[in-house]
Amino acid sequence: MAEKKQVVLTDPRAIRALAHPARQLVIDELYNGRVLTATECAELAGLTPSAMSYHLRSLERWGIVERAESTDGRERPWRAPAKGLVIPSQSTASGRMANQAMMRVALDRILQLFADMPGDDPWDDISAMSRSRLWLTRDETEQLGTELQELVDRYRKGRTKEDHPEGTRAVHTLFTVVPSGEAPRP
Repeated sequence: MAEKKQVVLTDPRAIRALAHPARQLVIDELYNGRVLTATECAELAGLTPSAMSYHLRSLERWGIVERAESTDGRERPWRAPAKGLVIPSQSTASGRMANQAMMRVALDRILQLFADMPGDDPWDDISAMSRSRLWLTRDETEQLGTELQELVDRYRKGRTKEDHPEGTRAVHTLFTVVPSGEAPRP
């Protein structure tokens, strides 16, 4: 079976299912190519295996994760069903609230990564966070989002935690494209 390129979430309930730090930690690992058992996921997230099984089943219900082939018949591992997870803009109030809950968890994780970086880390001088305000048309805004995703995909190069060149390390990225103010009238 060919792996899908992306899982696209549009249901606010599915997006809300992402708004848990343990779930996002495990999703990050699975979407970076790892295949993990509930016990391994629990160890990563600091939960019990039964609590993690609950979280994995909840994510499975929305197609965010899926069961992988078992190698020994006993353990039932989990994997990402696609290369990427996309949450398009939500135009309903419940959709926006779900997006905001999920984004708060993601932003908290990025902020924690910055806080945890030791002062003597030789890569510290290249860590960055950027914020910009651009005046773009709708088409330009759509193109910006597409190009940013293509850029990240180009650097991803199929590398995983288990399979990457020597001298590399995990680098977390976060970008948003959020129109603000009133939409221009046609």
